[in-house]
Amino acid sequence: MDPIWIAVAFILGFLVRNAGLPPLVGYLAAGFILKYFGAETGEVIQTISDIGIMLLLFTIGLKIKVKTFLRPEIWAGAILHITATGIAILAGVILMSHLGISSFSGLDWKASLLVAFSMSFSSTVFAFKVLEEKGEITSLHGKISIGLLIMQDIFAVLFLVFAAGKTPNIYALAIPLALLLMRPLLFFFLNRTGHGELLILFGFFAALVLGGELFHLTGLKSDLGALAAGMLLAPHKKADELSKTLMGFKDLFLIGFFLSIGLAVDLNLEIVVAALIVLTALSVKVPLYFLVLSRFRLRSRTAFLSSLTLANYSEFGLIVASVGAASGLIPYDWLGIIAISLSMSFLLAAPLNAQSYRILSNWRGFLLKFQTSKRLPYDAAHDIGNAEILIFGMGRFGTSAYDHLNKVYGRKVLALDYDAEKVRMHREAGRNVIHDDATDQDFWEKINADHLITGQVLLVMLCMGDHSSNMYALDMLRRFSFQGIIAATGRHDDEVRELKEAGVNSAYNFYAEAGVGFANHACENLCTLNPEEISKNQK
Repeated sequence: MDPIWIAVAFILGFLVRNAGLPPLVGYLAAGFILKYFGAETGEVIQTISDIGIMLLLFTIGLKIKVKTFLRPEIWAGAILHITATGIAILAGVILMSHLGISSFSGLDWKASLLVAFSMSFSSTVFAFKVLEEKGEITSLHGKISIGLLIMQDIFAVLFLVFAAGKTPNIYALAIPLALLLMRPLLFFFLNRTGHGELLILFGFFAALVLGGELFHLTGLKSDLGALAAGMLLAPHKKADELSKTLMGFKDLFLIGFFLSIGLAVDLNLEIVVAALIVLTALSVKVPLYFLVLSRFRLRSRTAFLSSLTLANYSEFGLIVASVGAASGLIPYDWLGIIAISLSMSFLLAAPLNAQSYRILSNWRGFLLKFQTSKRLPYDAAHDIGNAEILIFGMGRFGTSAYDHLNKVYGRKVLALDYDAEKVRMHREAGRNVIHDDATDQDFWEKINADHLITGQVLLVMLCMGDHSSNMYALDMLRRFSFQGIIAATGRHDDEVRELKEAGVNSAYNFYAEAGVGFANHACENLCTLNPEEISKNQK
């Protein structure tokens, strides 16, 4: 990769980030600008892009439980949405063709069907990045979104296999059994890799070699192999640490993917106009997500947030289109049209997701009209009972706070977290934890009158890893005139400063306070020494 590419990607990513949008929007723009000045994508950028996508899917797999796909709202919801969206887009393409619009007029019914199929997917890369930046990968709407995306990716892989005119070789049938047999050995190595560079290397080995290359040799997609490898390791206790360790590498390599999209397109007015027409199909695609999910008895809130996360087109759709173009099913101009509409969908979806909770708050009354009277048991707002201290976020910091408060003050302490699996583990350990979300307005309205205004709740601790979630909860507390004490954590000085300016009673830098706690603990041990021992140690 030329150094000038890195410079352009950094500058535009920086500008976009400071404008309140995800940096990936800047990387896409960098690709278009570099293409305009004559840059061409090559083997290096493609390799970087492929590694980024495989690392992305591997880290997704590390967070996936197979039982998730057994839920009807996932597998049936994905089938219904692809079918309904495909039919709607197909009708639109045929209509544009009859209207004589040049880019559409040359498409026969097979080409129209392929275009509709490729545009029915949503982007795994974009959705995962958005959920990751908001700290919502393990939230319910995050899990629903990722589940739907993986089902879509499986459909795309099946199409690519049949469209390429070849099927996986006989050894592909042995892969599931081979992976299961290898898992104890992989767990053995993972237990002994430590926490440094060897853990990173193990992650690359599992994603690119064990997953990607093994699947490629048997005629399957390398991306699917990386995902399978991640799912294989997901039950291990170090899966979360492995995912976090690979995060920086994954983000770096994914820059190549976003650059490659822009570098692959020759812009002209006809392609841009056609892409804008295709972009309008999102006005059908996104509401269909909401309608399908709400019919499966998900709350309107969960269905809406999932729909916004999926409000885009997919990189897999571009791959499907490229196979179709190579097979002569669609004109090569449509690769440019789909690439531009994909990029535009990212530009549109980024600010929508950045303001998702504000939009949800404004549209809440309308969205509730589509909510079913009976809802799924794991998607409901809970009551806090007679709790006097609330702790939001049960990571390491929140767990330590819970244990200390419960032991020292003897108050009725209640913790809340949106990760159902984490809640289950805490409850098994004897902690009073419920599954709920601090960004859920239904939750705040439910506890408002009986708990916040009456003064039952005396202390609220905001320990969520996502700063925007802490700020949202703080805003809701102030909106309902909470008069108790509010303490919150931030990971950076600017976050702590924003929390203090917003009115929290105590704001702590997560990393700095960990050091202070460690020092205090050391001082407690120091105080147990007699003066002679202290003097001796000083010498």
